[in-house]
Amino acid sequence: MGAHSPGQLLLVGLPGPELDAATAAALRRVQPGGYILFTRNISSPRQLRKLIDDLRELSVIEPIITIDQEGGRVSRLKVIGHEPPGATELRARDDVALVTRHGDLTGRLLRLYGFNLDLCPVLDFCLNNDESVDNSLRGRCYGVDLNQVLRLAGAFNAALRAAGIASCGKHFPGYTRARGDAHHELPAISADRASLDELELAPYRSMGPELDSVMVCHGSFSAIDAGVPASLSPKIVTDLLRGELGYRGLVITDDLDMGAIVNGFGFEESVRLSIEAGNDLAMIRHRIQGSPEALDRAMLAVEHVAAKALERALASVAEFKTRLAPPVPEFSEETFRLLDDEVWRLRVDTMGDTAARSRSPEGGKRSPVEVY
Repeated sequence: MGAHSPGQLLLVGLPGPELDAATAAALRRVQPGGYILFTRNISSPRQLRKLIDDLRELSVIEPIITIDQEGGRVSRLKVIGHEPPGATELRARDDVALVTRHGDLTGRLLRLYGFNLDLCPVLDFCLNNDESVDNSLRGRCYGVDLNQVLRLAGAFNAALRAAGIASCGKHFPGYTRARGDAHHELPAISADRASLDELELAPYRSMGPELDSVMVCHGSFSAIDAGVPASLSPKIVTDLLRGELGYRGLVITDDLDMGAIVNGFGFEESVRLSIEAGNDLAMIRHRIQGSPEALDRAMLAVEHVAAKALERALASVAEFKTRLAPPVPEFSEETFRLLDDEVWRLRVDTMGDTAARSRSPEGGKRSPVEVY
């Protein structure tokens, strides 16, 4: 199996910090195009690097290995190191130099562990500084207007890429005006098309060529394709993102195991529809982890994708992989400690010493619901 294997269109989660024999055998057979890791997969710095090395050994061709390491509350690596400042704290300082340090540090840490893609920056907006809306964006938005989003998210994006980690703009077209959380339900966004052009779509028009990948959200946009999740909509992924906006990078779905999808679509159906809509990678976080049967079902669903869509997606994934930087050859505990110290100094420089300490997570406690 190689670049033409249908499994290359799957981005899958894993059950724990180590690969059991059954999971390893299934992954070797299916050859997923990529892996997404969460806090359940992380117990120590050296363990994390070993897990990622093991995934590479299973793969016939270089896999995409990714994580959500945004900073703030969406920082998977905080279970083994300091939590970097989040977008809200960085936005309050409005200092491009601090954001650039954040992007550079994030990239260097991820390469040390063996990652090659980070699922950020968030390009959604914080409207009127209101972070109380339950749409999963609290604390994650770099700007209250287009200029601020482009300056700050753009600085993180550029520094991350310069450090050798591919970036991902999310969540296209945008959860900014959603009044529900796609982790639980399908959010409806009722803004008209002119308003979407002015706000949600504007960062992608400006930053498109600098984004290595784009994640498509599960919101329903009445002005474009009412009632259909964006991630499963050809009108949004193919016609709007790829056609009108001319985006040429990798396109990834948000997690197909979120409530917005599982409440209305079957497992195989959602995988097939996501690729036929124009996505290149179908992300499956829960149902596939540690389940050879679910992995085979996902593989079968991809095999039933229309031939033209299948060929397009496989070519896109293969092209993306030619641009991935290799990981740092060997893990170094000393290098990790030095980088982790730099993360703490960035946290203090952004928030102040008292705030940095008072708001530091206790012992790396994990949030019961991981957002992305």
